[in-house]
Amino acid sequence: MRTIAITGATGFIGATLCNALLMRGYRVRALTRRAPPFEAPHLTWIRGALDERAGLDALVAQADAVVHCAGSVRGASLGEFMAANVDGTLNLHEAVRRSSCARLLMLSSLAARHPALSWYARSKHEAEQRLMAAAAGPAITLFRPTAVFGPGDRELRPLLEALMRGVLPVTGTRQARLSFLHVFDLIEAILRWLDVEHAGPGPFELHDGRRQGYTWAQIAAIGASARGAPVRCLPVPAFMLRMLAWANLMLARCSGRAPMLTPGKVRELRHRDWTCNNAALTHEVGWQPHITFADALKERRLWAGSATSSRSPRT
Repeated sequence: MRTIAITGATGFIGATLCNALLMRGYRVRALTRRAPPFEAPHLTWIRGALDERAGLDALVAQADAVVHCAGSVRGASLGEFMAANVDGTLNLHEAVRRSSCARLLMLSSLAARHPALSWYARSKHEAEQRLMAAAAGPAITLFRPTAVFGPGDRELRPLLEALMRGVLPVTGTRQARLSFLHVFDLIEAILRWLDVEHAGPGPFELHDGRRQGYTWAQIAAIGASARGAPVRCLPVPAFMLRMLAWANLMLARCSGRAPMLTPGKVRELRHRDWTCNNAALTHEVGWQPHITFADALKERRLWAGSATSSRSPRT
């Protein structure tokens, strides 16, 4: 029985991965700052964080592979993102180097392709660069998924709820092309990576199979088909988004909270090309996505509900 160590196991993707690994017969060691959110046979929770050496050493001890799902998508400054996404990743890498573990998979983001867009994108790009520049240690692979959705997601779900009620807030330009990835397909890609003894470093892009992506009009049409009624596109002016983002950032800094909507996030939302290409990963591990954005919208269970109670149809 192989042992897999996971960071971010209390989050959306990490919890779904943890479930899938246990169902496949793996032993799982998972890092958590708080009390364990759920218990299961062959699951060991390790109390700690990405800035605590003892917890990281305990997490990766005797692990066959490490999957790094943890990361911050919220922050009020570049420093906050760099501390979570760069320093935390390097701390984990050092712990893996001190162990006998031979493989490390980092879940990065398609945003890393455009580091100038936002603090988040820059931190993910920097983490990738620093990790790949490491002189020695485990074999490293980088995944760059696009916008991930599915049961347990809290970021895209409000948009999907609005879409299924007949309203689509359009935050980008008419020419923009977006892409999506269902969390079950991302988990399947990770499982394929685990099955392959040697995989290249990447970075490997992942999306739902629609290489040309989706325009806002196409998203509205898919929503209309899924709900059996029209969907109205509601354009959100760029100046309004920017004003809201700056106000939200200032309020967050005053209150000490970590904001999602920032000027950098607006630049991400209004970026014109979020299309990507699965070919490299398909060639490397034989992975193919199976759940398109349109498929998922037709079945509420595929985009709503709890990550820990929902099960992938393939795992």
